[in-house]
Amino acid sequence: VQLVESGGGSVQAGGSLRLSCTASMGTFRSIGVGWFRQAPGKDLEFVAGVSWTGVSIVYADSVKRRFTISRDNAKSTVYLEMNSLKIEETAKYYCNIRKRDPGSVTYLYWGQGTQVTVST
Repeated sequence: VQLVESGGGSVQAGGSLRLSCTASMGTFRSIGVGWFRQAPGKDLEFVAGVSWTGVSIVYADSVKRRFTISRDNAKSTVYLEMNSLKIEETAKYYCNIRKRDPGSVTYLYWGQGTQVTVST
């Protein structure tokens, strides 16, 4: 399974970006996709997640009402629409996908990340 993130870049505070995460699907069943971010010198932080069925969506409190996660299963792509970006949200953003094999073992795959820089 390979994940490729795109859509990062530089934006002024208050601006918007849309990140994409496209997955080569492999053979196991997909469970869900998540977005995380890591700022320099800080721990990896959960941003948002969506189940593969789309029934369950979760956001970190810090991004609620500003970020929207969505998916297009036909394109094997998950999006993260980010609005009203803040300077402190400058970070490398990563997506991951959870997959489960027939024996119920769960696997986690990560992309290489895409940089988001928010400036004044």
